[in-house]
Amino acid sequence: MSVPEFNILYVDDEDQNLVSFKASFRREYNIFTAKSGEDGLKLLGQQNIHLVISDQRMPNMTGVQFLEKVRNEFPDAIRIILTGFSDVAAIIEAINSGQVYRYITKPWEETELRMTIENSRYLFNLQNQNKKLLHELQQKVTEQEKILRIFMKYVPEHVVQKAVNQSEETIFEGELQHISVLFCDIRGFTPMSEVLAPKEVVNFLNTYYSLMTECIKRHNGVVNQFVGDEIFATFGTPVNYANNEENAVFCALEMMSKLECLNERYKPMLGYDIQVGIGINSGEVVAGNLGCEERIDFSVTGDTVNTGKRIEMITKDYPNTVLISESVYNKTFHLFRTEAFEPLHVKGKRDKIQVYRVVSKK
Repeated sequence: MSVPEFNILYVDDEDQNLVSFKASFRREYNIFTAKSGEDGLKLLGQQNIHLVISDQRMPNMTGVQFLEKVRNEFPDAIRIILTGFSDVAAIIEAINSGQVYRYITKPWEETELRMTIENSRYLFNLQNQNKKLLHELQQKVTEQEKILRIFMKYVPEHVVQKAVNQSEETIFEGELQHISVLFCDIRGFTPMSEVLAPKEVVNFLNTYYSLMTECIKRHNGVVNQFVGDEIFATFGTPVNYANNEENAVFCALEMMSKLECLNERYKPMLGYDIQVGIGINSGEVVAGNLGCEERIDFSVTGDTVNTGKRIEMITKDYPNTVLISESVYNKTFHLFRTEAFEPLHVKGKRDKIQVYRVVSKK
C-alpha cells in the first residue's frame, strides 16, 4: 500500500544547500532539514521520515557515520548520501555494507536527484507492502498453527502427519497392518451419570480420559476413539512397534492403577468405587481413512477389532479385570502372570475363544 505522502529529511551543514534543496523539491514532497547529524537524529525521533539524504562532509559526524546511526535506530528509512569524487571509495564501501542505498555526486543535478528520490519512494513503498504481506503471512501461519494444535486434540498427531503427506487420490487407501487393540469401559456408568449433575459427568469423563490417555501415550499407543465412557486405543498404527502386545498389556495394568486417583476424588460423591473392564486383542486390521469428501475419520477395521470389543464385554461379569486374547497371551506369557478362562462363546463368533485374565507382572 503506497504512503499518501513522502517525507524527506535533508541534512547539510551549509544553509544555502538546505535552502536550494527545499526550493527544488518542496512541491512534490514534505521536506525537513537539519544542519548536523545530531539534529537529524532528533528530528527522526519526532517525525515519520521515509527518506534521509545527507551530505558526507560535515563537522563532528560524517554523513556515513550519521546514516549508520540512522540504520540502527530507524531501519525503515531509505538512506542516500551526497559526496565529492574524493570520498567515492568510502561511500561504495558504505553501500556494500548496507548503510546507504545510493550516492549522488556533488554538486547534484536536479533531474538525477529527482529520479533517485522517485526510485527511493518506489523502494520504500515496496518495503512497506512486503512488510504488510509478511505480517499478514505471520498472522495466517499463527492461525493455521492454532487450528492444527486444536485439530490434533481430535485426531492423533501421527494420523495428521500421514494425511498431510498423502495425495487426495490415495487418502482413502487403507493398509493391512498387524496391531493390538485395547478397549476400556467403565462398569455401571449409566447409574453414575444419574448420581452426578451433567456438568460433573463431563468433568469426570475429562479427568478419566486425561489419566487413561497419559497411560496410552506412555506405552506407544494412540487413542482411536472416545465413545461415551469407552476408550478405544491402538498399538501399532499409525506407527508400528515390535512389541505392540507387550505395550498394550503394560498400559492396561497402569490404567487399572489409575483408578485409585479417580476413586479418591469421586467416591465421596458416588458412594462406591469406580470399576472398569479392559479387553485386548491382536491381529491384522485394515488401517486408513473412512468417510467421504465432507468428513473423514481415521479408523481400524476388521475381525481383530470386533473380537477385542467382545473380550472387553466379557469383563462386565468380572469388574476391574484385564482380559487378553490367545494371540496376545502367546506374545506376553513370559512377562505376566495370567489365569486361563474356559473357552467362551462371544457374540458374532462361530467358535469359542480362549481368553486369559492378567493377574500381574512377573
